Amino acid sequence: MAPDTVLEWTVDNVAKWLESHNHKETIVEKFIEHEIDGRALLLLTEEDIRHEIFQQCPQRVGIVKKLMSDIRRLQVQNQQAIIALGYDPAVFHHFSCTGFLPHQLCLPRVEGNGDSLLYLYGGNTPVEQQQPYSANHSPPLSEDGRATQLQPEIWKALISLGYLFVVTWITSFVMVIVHDRVPDMKKYPPLPDIFLDNVPHIPWAFGMCEWTGTLLLLIWLMVLAMHKHRFILLRRFFALSGTVFLLRCVTMLITSLSVPGTHLDCKPPERPGADVWTKVQKAYFIWRGAGMSIQGVRTCGDYMFSGHTVALTMLNFFITEYSPRHQYYLHTFTWVLNMFGIFFILAAHEHYSIDVFVAFYITSRLFLYYHTLANNQALMQRDSNRTRIWFPLFSFFESSVNGIVPNEYESPFVALRKLAFWLKDKAVLLVTWTMHEQQHSSIARVLTQLNSSKNK
Repeated sequence: MAPDTVLEWTVDNVAKWLESHNHKETIVEKFIEHEIDGRALLLLTEEDIRHEIFQQCPQRVGIVKKLMSDIRRLQVQNQQAIIALGYDPAVFHHFSCTGFLPHQLCLPRVEGNGDSLLYLYGGNTPVEQQQPYSANHSPPLSEDGRATQLQPEIWKALISLGYLFVVTWITSFVMVIVHDRVPDMKKYPPLPDIFLDNVPHIPWAFGMCEWTGTLLLLIWLMVLAMHKHRFILLRRFFALSGTVFLLRCVTMLITSLSVPGTHLDCKPPERPGADVWTKVQKAYFIWRGAGMSIQGVRTCGDYMFSGHTVALTMLNFFITEYSPRHQYYLHTFTWVLNMFGIFFILAAHEHYSIDVFVAFYITSRLFLYYHTLANNQALMQRDSNRTRIWFPLFSFFESSVNGIVPNEYESPFVALRKLAFWLKDKAVLLVTWTMHEQQHSSIARVLTQLNSSKNK
């Protein structure tokens, strides 16, 4: 019995398929000789057929074209299987739009590329409005979906760090504003909350939450230090964290909730019209202390949604994603820290339950959406223009990553050695450029003196 999918075909199954399409016995023998199974059959191109399989025994043009016609028809019928192998189906299709395929599934010939290329959208966009497949797309993945080329691109990590730096300053300033707008506790008592109404206030719980977050941060820093692709991880962490906290600034400004507990010392400001410089000083104090109570920062009004939950969840997800898969104890430990941290937030009556739930949901969904797009290059390529519009940061930071970032590790000393060599090369270039400029200046000065002497 033949396997259910082409991917499961053996060499013998491929031979039977060729025989069922009335191909010559010599062709069947050549496919068996080159061990063409189902996966290899789906990835064959006409160039492979002509220059590899039939290199020793060239076939007539008509025979090759009929063979490729059957193979291409099979590839069209198994596009999802090709994507599952990590390849773009368009790479293997060289049909022009002459009626073999439905109108919405193909693109016109791209002049100058040698062959007409397909780009499968599956939509109803007219052909004349579609964008041709171009070499700007990332190269195919490896068969297991891992990225085939990864550059550290330290400059992108620095840009993402700058983005997070700006967002943290915006967040600090917004926290000052919402603190001054906090509703009067006497006029607006705490809202009903199932958890807060049934769990007594634990004064030390919020500090425990922050120490839990500090422990998660230390684990994440150790993972970063050992990971071979640490700069890709850094820019992803900075970009995602900055985006979630920027969204938090909007939700904090839109609605001011009453304080969740009577133990909180939240009073209207004595000077409602404080000048901007005073607010900047308060924002700097919040920013310097990272908004943590163990650093002496106490604010009110920044409830929807919980920034502490965002930090705990983001650290947990990054640790579990980029640490070794077999480290089950570590993953369980970080999840326990994440859940206990959330419990401590609620036990301290520092946030409403909805604040924590929304923070966890938004952070986890954004992490998963980002990595789903990054790990499935075919999804991003299907509609790259829309991706650039809706996810500009993603399109910029992931433009050179063509698949799943593998969890590969190296000693941090290797990274330091690479950084030392890089700095040395840059220093040599700088010194060479400086000497070159000095020589140019000296020559120009001598020429100027010679011209002055001639004029005299």
